[in-house]
Amino acid sequence: MTSNLKVNPAKSDCSQDAIIIEGISKHFGKIQALDNISLNVGEGIVFALLGPNGSGKTTLIRILTTLLIPDGGTASVGGFDIRKNAASIRPIIGLAGQYPAVDEDLTGKENLEMIGQLYHLGNNKSRTRAGELLITFDLADAGNRRVKTYSGGMRRRLDLAATLVAEPKILFLDEPTTGLDPRSRFGLWDVIGKLTKDCHTVFLTTQYLEEADRLADKIAIMDNGHIIRVGTPAELKGCCGGETRVKLKLADPNQTRQALDLLRELSKDQMNSNSETGDISLPADGGTAILSDVVRRLDASGIQLAELALTQPTLDDVFLAITGHAAENVTAVDAKKTK
Repeated sequence: MTSNLKVNPAKSDCSQDAIIIEGISKHFGKIQALDNISLNVGEGIVFALLGPNGSGKTTLIRILTTLLIPDGGTASVGGFDIRKNAASIRPIIGLAGQYPAVDEDLTGKENLEMIGQLYHLGNNKSRTRAGELLITFDLADAGNRRVKTYSGGMRRRLDLAATLVAEPKILFLDEPTTGLDPRSRFGLWDVIGKLTKDCHTVFLTTQYLEEADRLADKIAIMDNGHIIRVGTPAELKGCCGGETRVKLKLADPNQTRQALDLLRELSKDQMNSNSETGDISLPADGGTAILSDVVRRLDASGIQLAELALTQPTLDDVFLAITGHAAENVTAVDAKKTK
C-alpha cells in the first residue's frame, strides 16, 4: 500500500484528550457487558482496547460512536457529550466495524464517491477523495470493478478507506484486521500507523496481541467488561517480571507440574505455563545466570528440555499474567451480545 494519506490539518498541540470515558456501564438483560469503565484517550495516538471475544470491546465502541446508549456513566468524544451532542459527534468520527459495510453491487470507486455525497462533499471533492483513497489502499487497479469481485482483504481495505472519505478527526476501528491474510494485515497496519499525524486519533479494538504491540501508543486490557490494566506496551510488559523472561518447552508436557514445583523458588511465583504444550515462562531477574539454574534443576529430576531461551516479555505474557487466561479465549459472556 502507498503512504500518501491525506488528512485534515488539526491542532498543532496534541495535548488534549480526544475521548474521555467516565463510569460507563451497560447491561443486556442479566449480563453486564460493561462495568464502570473509565478511560482517557489523548489526541494524536493509536489507542488499543485489547481483549478476547465477548469482553465488551464492541459494546464500548458502539456507545462512543452514539449507536448505543449506556445504562450509566457518560463520555465525551472530540469534546462533545455522547448523550447531549450525538449529532455533533457523528461528523467528526469514522467507524469501521468488524465486517465490511460496502455495497457489493457498486464499484470500489462508486462506493467511495457515494460516501462523499452522503457527507455533502460535492461531486468534485467526492471524486478526488475516492481517487486518493483508492491509491492509498492499493485499490486503484480495482477501482472500477464491482466489490462483489473483491477478495476479503480488498473489501476490508475499501471499508477502511470509506471511513476516511470525510477526513474524520477520530477514527474507530473494531478489530480491523480480523480474518485477513498476513500481507493484507501488515498493509493495514502501515496505513493505520500513519493516521495519527496532525493529531488524528485512532481507537481500535483487537484480540491480536501482536497488533496492539505493533500499533498502539497506549493499550487498555479488557476482560469480562472491566478495564484491568492501562499503559504503554513497554509499561505493560514491565509488569510481568522485568526486562527479560526465561521461556522453555518440555520434551514431555506431562511433566509440567513437576517442573513448576522445581522452578518455583526461582520464579517468585510469577510463572506462566501451559500443561498441554509443556511451555513455561518465568522472570529472569538474574539475567543469563538463571539459565544454568533451570537446566540443573530439571536435569537432576530427569526432565528433558525441548527448547530454552531468554526473551523479552511479550503482550502474551502480560495478558496471561493479568487475566489468568490467553487473550484468544472466549469469556463466559455471550460474545454476540457484548462484543
